[in-house]
Amino acid sequence: MKSFLYVLTALGVIGLAFWAYRENYATQAALSETDDLHREIRAAHARLAVLRAEWAFQNRPERLRDLAQINFERLQLLPLHPDQFGYVDEVEFPAPPPLTFENGVDVSTMNAEDPL
Repeated sequence: MKSFLYVLTALGVIGLAFWAYRENYATQAALSETDDLHREIRAAHARLAVLRAEWAFQNRPERLRDLAQINFERLQLLPLHPDQFGYVDEVEFPAPPPLTFENGVDVSTMNAEDPL
């Protein structure tokens, strides 16, 4: 009986060692994947910072003004003035559609005790 208990204990230890070995490699793989994702996120942040800098550089007011002057003949862009804008109360909004009621209930012939 003791030998059976020893064999069962040894098999249990071997099984737990195998489980710990697999969990260790699964953990190492998850950590490696996490590091890869962090690296990709840092690269994406760096690309985004470069794109924002390029956007700011391309949208400098003096550059846009120069481009508008160079291409005036073709684009005919004019500067905006405050008097070109209107007020909301000057806008004519479309009339709302008329309300139509279907399956109406005539309340003039109903009693207070009658259920609907």
